[in-house]
Amino acid sequence: MRKDSRLSRVLHVLIHLNRSDGPVTSETLANMLATNPVVVRRTMALLRTQGYVQSSKGHNGGWALTKPLADISLLDIHNALGESSIFTIGLTDEHDNCPIEIAVNEALKDVMNEAENLMLKRFGEITLDKLEQGSTGHPVNLRS
Repeated sequence: MRKDSRLSRVLHVLIHLNRSDGPVTSETLANMLATNPVVVRRTMALLRTQGYVQSSKGHNGGWALTKPLADISLLDIHNALGESSIFTIGLTDEHDNCPIEIAVNEALKDVMNEAENLMLKRFGEITLDKLEQGSTGHPVNLRS
């Protein structure tokens, strides 16, 4: 099963945009991520809709941040991407009349919901400026 790495890739892009002297083209970002510029434009459009980036056309056009990294959390970006669930683990529904399957699904659902709620809470506490600080090679306490 393939991992969904959109969140980590977009966070990577946003920190690079913060360090850029001007707008960065979709082609440049696509080269950096080893993907297609269309994928970059589609993904960045989700962030533009939420007001985290802007795009400009023309010779000096491209993508740029509209907010400081300190004003953007991991949860903001997770939500902007339309991520539905943190986990790709699925519950079975082949034998929905079986009491064993019902018990297993209830136990798994409770644990996964609890873990997801905790993760999303932490995502809301971590802003992108903390990630950028960590990229300097100095340890950063993400628990603050």
